[in-house]
Amino acid sequence: MRDIMGMMGKVKEMQAKMEKVQADIAALEIEGKAGGGLVTVMLNGKGEMRGVKIDPSLFKEDEVEILEDLIVAAHKDAKDKGEAQAQAKMAEVTAGLPLPPGMKLPF
Repeated sequence: MRDIMGMMGKVKEMQAKMEKVQADIAALEIEGKAGGGLVTVMLNGKGEMRGVKIDPSLFKEDEVEILEDLIVAAHKDAKDKGEAQAQAKMAEVTAGLPLPPGMKLPF
C-alpha cells in the first residue's frame, strides 16, 4: 500500500512539473529569419505569430513574391526552433521515464 501512495505522489509531482513546462513553453518568444535577416517573424511558444519585421529594401512592386516567400520561410524557421525548444524542455521533465520510443508528451 505504501508503494502505491509513493507512486501517486510521484505522479502528482510529475503532473506539476509538466504544467510548469507547458507554461514555460507557451511563454517562449521565438524569432525566425529568412533572406539573410531581411524578414524576421516572432512567434510565441504555441506557434502563434506575434510580429513581423521586413527590411524596407524589399518594398518593391516587382518583388512581392519574394517577400511573400521570405515571410513563409521566416515563419517556418521560427516554428521549427520553437518545436525544438519545446521538445528539449519536455525531455528534461521526462528524463528517466520508461517511455516507448517515439512517444511524445503531452499526448
